[in-house]
Amino acid sequence: MACKDVLTHIKNSLESFSKGQRSIAAYILDNYDKAAFMTASGLGKATGVSESTVVRFAVELGYEGYPQLQKSLQEIIRNRLTNVQRMEVTTAKIGESDVLKTIIQADIDKLRQTVENLDEKEFLSAVETIANADKIYILGARSCSSLASFLGFYLNLIFKDVKTISTSSASETFEQLYRVGENDVVIAISFPRYSSRTVKAVSYAASKGASVIALTDSMNSPIIPFATHSLIARSDMSYFVDSLVAPLSIINAIIVALVLKNKDNVRNTFEELENIWDKYEVYEKHEQ
Repeated sequence: MACKDVLTHIKNSLESFSKGQRSIAAYILDNYDKAAFMTASGLGKATGVSESTVVRFAVELGYEGYPQLQKSLQEIIRNRLTNVQRMEVTTAKIGESDVLKTIIQADIDKLRQTVENLDEKEFLSAVETIANADKIYILGARSCSSLASFLGFYLNLIFKDVKTISTSSASETFEQLYRVGENDVVIAISFPRYSSRTVKAVSYAASKGASVIALTDSMNSPIIPFATHSLIARSDMSYFVDSLVAPLSIINAIIVALVLKNKDNVRNTFEELENIWDKYEVYEKHEQ
């Protein structure tokens, strides 16, 4: 079952549910943002039914078990949760627990999930596409703009023609992108809540024949249909702050892979830059 259909399916099946299942259905329809992050036991307590009733409810909907239903609910809210809802979910999940350890452990889990599901061949193909491009465009809006700037900083040290797209306005985005062509590559970084500006920009780039490398959280991401290569990094919409740990790790890997492919050129570049940095005292020198 497609995750986007689960709420509609629940609504249409209300008459066939038992009394306990109707309680679960009503709670999910009214509080899907909270239900998506509840255990089967927690959802049972919230609706006054047993854990086994919750599991049977998931099976009744056509899922193998409750985890599959939960995953569908989490997918459906990826681009729906408002910041207020995210604050409420964060409060419910963390409560009085150790915030520092909880968040760090959550980031570790996302890194582990990213590594377990990473397509290495797709990664290497994406690196090859970047290395062979005439011009490299990097696009990331809102919280993803920090990732775009970081990647742009390093790629500018490796390649001659790199442009980090400003997304402060729709007109600026397309004015900077309108010359994109078939031998160029656009690296698009987009995580929930997905920026409509990024989606429109990659749609335009793909229509011009450019290669698009999508760094995003899911194959359900709205930029995936326009992607030549897709790099999936786990993120978590259940906390107020966007976790960008996993995508940053993939970006680090992209930079290192490109440096290794261009060792001689990069070495020459840094030798020249070191002289410039010393001459103009770019870095503070600490004498031992």
